[in-house]
Amino acid sequence: MLATRALSLIGKRAISTSVCLRAHGSVVKSEDYALPSYVDRRDYPLPDVAHVKLLSASQKALKEKEKADWSSLSRDEKVQLYRIQFNESFAEMNKGTNEWKTVVGLAMFFIGFTALVLIWEKSYVYGPIPHTFDRDWVAMQTKRMLDMKVNPIQGFSAKWDYNKNEWKK
Repeated sequence: MLATRALSLIGKRAISTSVCLRAHGSVVKSEDYALPSYVDRRDYPLPDVAHVKLLSASQKALKEKEKADWSSLSRDEKVQLYRIQFNESFAEMNKGTNEWKTVVGLAMFFIGFTALVLIWEKSYVYGPIPHTFDRDWVAMQTKRMLDMKVNPIQGFSAKWDYNKNEWKK
């Protein structure tokens, strides 16, 4: 009998929705994510729960007054009722933020930093430009390739007229 009582208590404890955990010598209450929560989203206009869960005395009185005719409510009371149910209006949700300035600023910072790294590399890492990039060297190399008739069917030499000693038109 004692065993069944102990097991039933353990079972109830395991099934309960508010779970308490021991961490570093103290009891920590963990959040139950199975319960509905409040979110302000344009694509989900009516959240499952109200924004304010624990009402003050004035808010409770206003909720009681809400059950009567709404024409007796003032504009401020209607706004207070709205704020109990919702945190932001659609206009406040749709209002633009200045986040784009941060994104553009960070992008420009990283582009500038990359440019500085490239300038530093060009100055201190890379050596001088090789002599094979000079115009005279390229002209001599081109002449040698034409003399050797490199790739005569579709390539380099196919575009050279050997009779007139000039490029084909």
